[in-house]
Amino acid sequence: MEERNKTLGEFIIENQKAFQYSSGELSRIINSIRLAAKVVNYKVNKAGLVDIIGAAGEQNIQGEDQQKLDVYANEVFIQTLINREIVCGIASEENDDFITVQGSDNSHNNKYVILMDPLDGSSNIDVNVSVGTIFSVFRRITPIGTPVTSEDFLQPGINQVAAGYVIYGTSTMLVYTTGHGVNGFTLNPAIGTFYLSHPNMKFPKDGHIYSVNEGNYVHFPQGVKNYIKYCQREEEDRPYTSRYIGSLVADFHRNMIKGGVYIYPTSSKAPKGKLRLLYECNPMAFIAEQAGGKATDGFGRIMEIQPTELHQRVPFFCGSYNMVEKAEEFMAEAL
Repeated sequence: MEERNKTLGEFIIENQKAFQYSSGELSRIINSIRLAAKVVNYKVNKAGLVDIIGAAGEQNIQGEDQQKLDVYANEVFIQTLINREIVCGIASEENDDFITVQGSDNSHNNKYVILMDPLDGSSNIDVNVSVGTIFSVFRRITPIGTPVTSEDFLQPGINQVAAGYVIYGTSTMLVYTTGHGVNGFTLNPAIGTFYLSHPNMKFPKDGHIYSVNEGNYVHFPQGVKNYIKYCQREEEDRPYTSRYIGSLVADFHRNMIKGGVYIYPTSSKAPKGKLRLLYECNPMAFIAEQAGGKATDGFGRIMEIQPTELHQRVPFFCGSYNMVEKAEEFMAEAL
């Protein structure tokens, strides 16, 4: 079978033995995400036609207004994972605390926990801009047979066994890694099947795009200001192009394909940064590194940070390897 005609289901089966623990559960988790993504995709694509856009009238743990579609996506992913009895715990950006999942026989025998941002970039829903789902999978570290604890979720990113995202855009794609490279699958909406469309995805080592919210420039640390000025100078292969969608999945996806760097630094408005380590930065860092890119907090590797709380925020520099390195140089010089 030609590589690009392969379905996601066929790809999962063929590559199951490459997983460190090939008992089939990880494959079933990816399959569950595939199913939930199709349901959410259907709702996202008709969001303008029904009363599912707009705010739900509640705020999530971070104090942000929850969009109706946020709440819907959260419920779809959680229920799909619970119903299939393949994870022992779920943590979501939309929930205050983690969810303990027990089997129908009241057991706690599943080996994996999943952390997710069910609908990233949701402030863009009602203006028809790409949004996405981000997920991260770890093996539990508490004993099998016992309920999960916060310890199972507060693991450094280097312990991830899988991570990925779904981008609901002009086409819907599921991109994921299990530590053996990054592969992208595009949904054929006519038959509801994901096909391998982007095998072995790689960040170009260099790029010409920088993605940062320059409206916050005055609030940025000096190192970031200096790097932005470097990007704008007319010398060598610069100035670079500025592209910022404000939807992490969309910005990351574009930069992985075209070459670029994404920066969400600390600022006087967000002293710890805005992005969440567990639901956004760790999974995207795992994908970036598997695609030959780099992900840091401006000084050190994202995936080596030891989390201390479920909704921890960190600054995020991610993308083409040489661009992230250059940004880090400016950060170090400004200390």
